[in-house]
Amino acid sequence: MNTLSYKTVSANAKTVNKQWVVVDAQGEILGRLSSKIAMIIRGKNKPEFTPNVDCGDNVIVINADKVKLTGNKFSEKQYVSYTGYPGGQKFISPKELMAKHPTRVIEKAVRGMLPKNRLGKKLYTNLFVYAGSEHPHSAQSPKTIKL
Repeated sequence: MNTLSYKTVSANAKTVNKQWVVVDAQGEILGRLSSKIAMIIRGKNKPEFTPNVDCGDNVIVINADKVKLTGNKFSEKQYVSYTGYPGGQKFISPKELMAKHPTRVIEKAVRGMLPKNRLGKKLYTNLFVYAGSEHPHSAQSPKTIKL
């Protein structure tokens, strides 16, 4: 067996092939959809995945306001934020958050599934979420995928 024919390929910023992908969130379950989106943004679906490089695709999510949550999570789940002041802890349910900002439910779910470091912050910029079925990224000629 020739050992020189098997070489580990490590991607870098110059060799990465980034693409644009459109995902329709209509009728999808939030957690399952978010984990697949996070995998695509991270690049784990590609054979040349390298953990320390942004080798994932840019993901456009449409119809974010039509995503589903199972069980009683739509009314009982709580998102917690803190202003930094005493007594400044705030709670909001997904139902209230969807009424104000329908895209933030998917953004919060995907962000929680990305690494908690500088690379994770860079990867998060590759996510674009829109409440309706229209998006302004037609110039990038994105591919529509079914998850």
